[in-house]
Amino acid sequence: AVRAAQQARLSGTVTVGLAPTTSALLGLPLMQAMRARYPDVRLHMVEGMSGHLSAMLHARELDLAVLFDSRLHQAQLAGRTQRWQIQPLLEEDLFLMRGAAAPRLAAEVAITELREEPLILPTGPHGLRSTLDTAFASAGIAPHVVLEVDSLAMVMAAVDAGLGSTLQPWAALGRYPDAATRFQCARLTGAPARRVNLLCSLPDEELSPAALAARVVLLDCARGLVTEGRWIGTSLLAQAPAGIPAP
Repeated sequence: AVRAAQQARLSGTVTVGLAPTTSALLGLPLMQAMRARYPDVRLHMVEGMSGHLSAMLHARELDLAVLFDSRLHQAQLAGRTQRWQIQPLLEEDLFLMRGAAAPRLAAEVAITELREEPLILPTGPHGLRSTLDTAFASAGIAPHVVLEVDSLAMVMAAVDAGLGSTLQPWAALGRYPDAATRFQCARLTGAPARRVNLLCSLPDEELSPAALAARVVLLDCARGLVTEGRWIGTSLLAQAPAGIPAP
């Protein structure tokens, strides 16, 4: 009976892609929840920039990923996406971040005040940059980009060293226990100045039962982090999809 029960447990391999900002908050809770609920499922976690994860999902190298591309969101809203299943997950406020030694920031800053701000940003193919480009275009200004860096760790190191400022969600500070004294932040105001997180996966018919279950666990973890106040500056957009195997 014990052997039969063990054989009936959900098993398999699931590959999940998270951007560095997302993995800083969601990665460990997701791994812990999957271990607790589905101990026989092997979880393969991939951290990368949103543009790289998008390419991997296109190549069927990921089962699911959290992506940020504003163009992808617009296509989803217009019903033009066919290759993936896309579900809005949550929205994040964006913050202007400077090093502790830089001129002091107010609690909020309007995007129109950033004409001369020396910014360190990722390059165009990545989701945050597309969101910011849309926001700056809507405000009628061009960002003053002094460095383009496709690594969150290097972006924050450059900001910490005083090489410029950056625009990031609060989750970018998730790996810095001393963030309150090391960086200063001001919430960015002016629409559209929020980043939409999209839970993207292969179509349901291409996903294994283990991958379908992992998608629900990811939704549960994100919901818990937001409702418990552990993911600052976010609001939920998603409901758990129906028809997914329960733990």
